[in-house]
Amino acid sequence: MELEEAKEFKERCSQCAAISWGLTDEGKYYCTSCHNVTERSKEVINTEAIPNAKIKTINRGLRRKRKCEKGWDWFVCEGFQHILYQQAEALKALGVGPELKDEVLHNFWKRYLQKSKQAYCKNPIYTSGRKTKVLEDNISHSDWASEPELLSDVNCLSFVESGAESQSDAQTQKSFPLTKASQPESASVCSGSLDGVEYSERKEKGILKMTVPRTLAFCYLSLLWQRETITLSDLLRFVEEDHIPYINAFQHFPEEMKLYGRDKGIFTIESWPDYEEIHKNMIEVATFLDLPRFPDITEACYLHPSVLSMKYLMEVNLPDEMHGLTCQVVKMTGIGEADFLTFDPIAKMAKTVKYDIQAVAVIIVVLKLLFLLDDNLEWSLSDLAEIHNEENKQDKPWFDFRKWYQVMKKTVDEKKQKWEETRAKYMWKSEKPLYHSYIDRPVVYKRREMVVNLQKQFSALVDSTPTVEKKSPSSFQFNWTKEDADKTCFHGHSLQGILIKKGQSLITKNSLYWLSTQKFCKSYCKHVTTYEESNFSLSYQFVLNLFSFLLRIKTSLLHEEVSLIEKKLFKKKYSETKQKSSRSRKVRRH
Repeated sequence: MELEEAKEFKERCSQCAAISWGLTDEGKYYCTSCHNVTERSKEVINTEAIPNAKIKTINRGLRRKRKCEKGWDWFVCEGFQHILYQQAEALKALGVGPELKDEVLHNFWKRYLQKSKQAYCKNPIYTSGRKTKVLEDNISHSDWASEPELLSDVNCLSFVESGAESQSDAQTQKSFPLTKASQPESASVCSGSLDGVEYSERKEKGILKMTVPRTLAFCYLSLLWQRETITLSDLLRFVEEDHIPYINAFQHFPEEMKLYGRDKGIFTIESWPDYEEIHKNMIEVATFLDLPRFPDITEACYLHPSVLSMKYLMEVNLPDEMHGLTCQVVKMTGIGEADFLTFDPIAKMAKTVKYDIQAVAVIIVVLKLLFLLDDNLEWSLSDLAEIHNEENKQDKPWFDFRKWYQVMKKTVDEKKQKWEETRAKYMWKSEKPLYHSYIDRPVVYKRREMVVNLQKQFSALVDSTPTVEKKSPSSFQFNWTKEDADKTCFHGHSLQGILIKKGQSLITKNSLYWLSTQKFCKSYCKHVTTYEESNFSLSYQFVLNLFSFLLRIKTSLLHEEVSLIEKKLFKKKYSETKQKSSRSRKVRRH
């Protein structure tokens, strides 16, 4: 239809000399051969559609462009602010308290803008060559006036103003310093944002540049400050399940925030968030913001290993009686102390505990204490449990490791297959087309429209609708109930066949233990130890792979945490064996 309307334009293209024209959304002619866009526009016949507009000749078009054609003047930090706002709203929908967005995340972001000298300071420096001025009046002109403001006026925490340059006048009380560029409109021809080009090239020492992965670091810092019941692995899983905006988060930008050119490299993400990367970014952000010691992680907190281990015992269908043993390991190793668990960014060695990985590692250590996991003892104990359960069907069943292994392997394999299929089918391209420059916009939108139409036609031919089911958010990935006949629930099973009574206490029948790591790497290494599957038993590999999939982390990362807990638990045995061969071997515990 647009090609027919453009037939009346018979001039040759200045680029390729062809006479084949189409019309853009703005009514301008573009060459269908080389996609060159002219300054000429189609003559408007119906003047009633454009009131108060003065019609000129065809070669001049409308004297005044639409206000939203080029979009708002906006800075990169405003784009990240919008992503943070959307993520905070998503966390609120997941059940997190509103104070996380209105107070904690608000103050972290404000402090970042102060530290990076982008706002809330006397002389905001957005780029080295651009002069900006803060508009003191008419706040309704803000690009964010139509959105509930992330940086709303709330009572700030006491640490926000300390250590960063701030203003006491009314200017700093606004949610965001409104800026107006003094450069001409052509300054942002290579990006939709005013400072996209400069931001992508900026390498200022001592300034932590904001990235999309670091938005998740801000979110997790806020969750940790509030001591919410969401771990880092939960946060990344919610991102993967599309409950929290991350991939193509720029799609939620207002229509007036045009994003193209260098903005693509800043706001587009082509990989899933990695646990280690986000954890590292979290420490970097907290250190850059010079945050004080976080609220203590006590035994009443969800992130305490004694509490969190119970959650993962339920998740992987292990007996409830194991919780008492995990609590003993936590107490003996000292990893349950508040000073060990609490994050302190201003400490000499700023580091934080990987709470979910630590809790899972404690469970693996307990499994090794009970069953040794050497591909021998666990199966012998399973034979005894099977015989007892057959002869005493009315009594509380003994925990059968072999049966648990069979149930979990089948369930995890099915879950993993669905997870891999979902990842393979994920549509990485955004619904909002991206283009390198504003001149390319009509062509990109036209191509996108053709792709969408072809997809609809193909779906109609194969009689299928390309819909992706969105899972309801849940803290648990597996559901174990006694009513489910297909999946045995082991929560109520007894450890009686594994423990023996000695005096007033119970001890394990197994008196052996092998250390996962006997010789740790030097301090200058980036890792604590190495993990080679062939050096370990199949049972240990299965347990590691099970929990690694549960947390969506690398198996080597979990193996390192297990080794560190063993080092604390068996200080004497470790010192005796660390000079021996690096191969894992059995050592006596008592």
